[in-house]
Amino acid sequence: MAEQHAILSGWRFRALLTVVLLSAAGYLAFSLWGGWRDVVAAIVQIGVAGTAIALLLSLVNYGLRFLRWQMYLALLSHRVYWLESLRIYIAGFGLTVLPVKVGETIRSVFLKQHGVSYPESLAAYFSEHFSNLISMLLLVAIGLWVYPQAKPTVAVLAVMILVVLMVLQQKKWLRTIESFAQKKLPAKIGKLMTHGIEIVLHSGRCFRLPMLLYGIALGVVAWGAEGVAFCYIMHLLGYNISLQTALFIYAFSMLVGALSFMPGGLGGAEATMVALLMLNQIAQPQAVAATVLIRLATLWFAVALGLIALTLPERKNKNRSHRPD
Repeated sequence: MAEQHAILSGWRFRALLTVVLLSAAGYLAFSLWGGWRDVVAAIVQIGVAGTAIALLLSLVNYGLRFLRWQMYLALLSHRVYWLESLRIYIAGFGLTVLPVKVGETIRSVFLKQHGVSYPESLAAYFSEHFSNLISMLLLVAIGLWVYPQAKPTVAVLAVMILVVLMVLQQKKWLRTIESFAQKKLPAKIGKLMTHGIEIVLHSGRCFRLPMLLYGIALGVVAWGAEGVAFCYIMHLLGYNISLQTALFIYAFSMLVGALSFMPGGLGGAEATMVALLMLNQIAQPQAVAATVLIRLATLWFAVALGLIALTLPERKNKNRSHRPD
């Protein structure tokens, strides 16, 4: 626990919290750009019950993704007491808005205290996000008939995903590359490539059948729940868009946000969502208000839960963490 306490105490924690608060301030500026009156009016129109349902659907997303995370850890030969694992998993959300998408990798630091090596925990992290990418692509495909011009982009991404899945299963190729890196490349580069290949090799275990299908299915339902929340919010605001359209707008916006490599998809996801809503004959102020609301109920709700989890003590159990026999 010493390493965990070192990160979550003193100036380090204050610095992390400052970055999160600055990101939140930037998001507030974004909502003001659309007109704070419209945002406030939209919140009032949705009401407490509507907000609660949207947050509940977000919890469904987090819960299903955590279930998949536990399955990945089990495939990597680790059993972490589920309450402690849940705390660690949710804590990663608290740093989602850190630059260069490194925030969620703090789980690796916590899991190290439970015998999970960095390559293994990073492999679980990579596996989760790659499964999310595939799931998002499937949700986008559901609504492709609404925006057929997006088909080429989705097709290219699908081909890239298939190539990556094939590479993940080529252990001999990967070991050959690892050997070449160790013998032919400068020491620092060779060591970096070796670590990267170890992560990829561990990830390959999470993308074998039937786990590949389980992971994708859980991802589709999880992200689909937030797409339903988006559709529900739009209906409460008086916009009768179909579920297919809502799923497409939400999933495609999240996909753009992820590919932008901005923390939490900030900027890219919002701009895409606003643009797609305006294409559906929704005025800019209302489009911005709806976008702000769904991101508050998904991204920023997760960040808030994560910050709470970061401050919680470790939950112990006599069989909290072990490798299965």
